[in-house]
Amino acid sequence: MDIKNSVVVVTGGASGLGEATVRNVVEHCGKALVLDLNDERGKNLVEELGHDRVLYVKTNVTDEGAVSSALEQAMVKFGKITAAVNCAGVGPAKKTLNKEGIAHDLATFTNTISVNLIGAFNVIRLAAEKMALNEPNQEGERGVVINTASVAAFDGQIGQAAYSASKGGLVGMTLPIARDLAEYGIRVITIAPGIFRTPPVAYVPEKLISSLEAMVPFPKRLGRPSEYAHLVQTIIENPMLNGETIRLDGAIRMQPK
Repeated sequence: MDIKNSVVVVTGGASGLGEATVRNVVEHCGKALVLDLNDERGKNLVEELGHDRVLYVKTNVTDEGAVSSALEQAMVKFGKITAAVNCAGVGPAKKTLNKEGIAHDLATFTNTISVNLIGAFNVIRLAAEKMALNEPNQEGERGVVINTASVAAFDGQIGQAAYSASKGGLVGMTLPIARDLAEYGIRVITIAPGIFRTPPVAYVPEKLISSLEAMVPFPKRLGRPSEYAHLVQTIIENPMLNGETIRLDGAIRMQPK
C-alpha cells in the first residue's frame, strides 16, 4: 500500500511517536486524522502542516462515540481511511505492594488497561469498519492497522505491572485480529519500541539518560521518533508484514530496574 494519498488515523498524534508519524505521512503526500487530548499541540500541527492535509479532533480513545464521530469527520473531509496507528497511551509506575506494604490502587491499573488496550481496540474495530469500505488495491489490500506496544510487554520492570499488562495485551491480540481482518484485506502489525526520546524523557536528568543509553547494545542511544515513523511507513508499504510484533529497540533487554 502506497503511503502517498493514504489517509492515516493517528492516536496520540499531537506529540512524540504519533506526531513524528503524522509529519512523515504528510511529508510523503498522505493525509492524517490526529486524535489527541492536547488541543494546543493538535491545532498547531494543523496550522503548520496544512488544513488540507491534517484534521485534528480532540478525542478520548476510550469513548466510542467520540472515536466514531472523529472517523466520520475524516471520511467527510478525506473520503476514506486507509491506516490506523495507535500511539495514545499512559504509563504510570507503581509497585503491586509499595514499601509500606500498601496495595497498588485498582483505579490506576484499570485506567491504564482502559486507555492503552481497550482504547486501542476501540480505534481498531471502528477504523477497520471504515477500511472495509475501500476498494482493494492490486494486492487485495484495503487497510493497515499498526499498534504501539513496548518492550515492557516482554521484559517489564519493577513498577510496570499495569503498563506491561496493557502492552502485553496489544501483543497478544495482534495475530487474532490480523486473522479476523484478513478476509477484508486489512493487515495488523504491532511495534514494540524500546526507549525513545519522546516528551516524557525531556524531564529525565541527562545522567539517567546516559545510563539508559548504555543499556542499548547498538546503537548506544535512545530511539528517535523519526525512526518509529519510518517503520510505520515500511509496514504500510510492505504487504507481507502482517500478524507480528516488531521490536524497535536496538536489542535492549530491560533489567528489573
